[in-house]
Amino acid sequence: MPAFDPNGKVALVTGAARGIGFETARQLHLRGASVAVLDLDAEQAAEAAERIGPRAIGLAGDVTDAGAMMATVAAVVERLGGLDLAIANAGIAQKNFATVRAISGEEWERVFEVDMLGVWRTARAALPQIVARQGHLVVVSSVYAFANGFGNTPYAVAKAGVESLGRALRVELAPHGASATVAYFGWVDTKLVQDAFAQPTADRVRDLSPDFLLKRITPEEAGAGLVRGIEERAPRVFVPKWWRYVSALRGLVNPLLDKRMESDAKTQALIRDLDAKSVDAGGPAGR
Repeated sequence: MPAFDPNGKVALVTGAARGIGFETARQLHLRGASVAVLDLDAEQAAEAAERIGPRAIGLAGDVTDAGAMMATVAAVVERLGGLDLAIANAGIAQKNFATVRAISGEEWERVFEVDMLGVWRTARAALPQIVARQGHLVVVSSVYAFANGFGNTPYAVAKAGVESLGRALRVELAPHGASATVAYFGWVDTKLVQDAFAQPTADRVRDLSPDFLLKRITPEEAGAGLVRGIEERAPRVFVPKWWRYVSALRGLVNPLLDKRMESDAKTQALIRDLDAKSVDAGGPAGR
């Protein structure tokens, strides 16, 4: 399959008013693409598009709304002439680390709806154009797709689902001359990650992992790595790159790490404390 040259192409990036989405959109624009910046907030989307450049437009839309995403793609086609590249980047995380018992059902399902179903609805809306123009689709997963997600289950479950969706799309798009990439990011210094590290239990979570696993990269680095993968039509993009080796060894490493966490005193103490929130509140059924 030929490489994907962004020059002259039209891209849609969700969650692009800031962070990884903004940097990806900006760097695509630098390579000659016209870019539609999608965000929940119309004003923020317009401001981001203005900062990116003359071939960028800002659009407001909710990735969890299937009708809104169909309308978004129609607006991109009308205003920019088509759609060659869609990047399903929008995502959220839960407010605080919590066990499945402790988190409210509403919050768990909201994170899953944005991070998994929002990706699905973005892909679903974009696919007719991607197929017709032999374009490319990116779904943003995470290293949480293969790391144990205790205390952060809705995010981890969603990202594992996104990985499966992207792998299937890669195979299904091949007969049409189109392609898909699954993007896996480690810790990127975005607001989402900053908020996670500011949580009351963040220090205890950090203590459970080696420092090198927690090293943050900039959104610029994340965007650059993703754009390189898009140009190569790579099936998978890992940023930082060394996470690819962790992923490759997951079948061996994950059972060992899971078993260790089951018996590790610090991990179990943290889980008991996170779980206690559910007991103190009368359990999820009382919420």
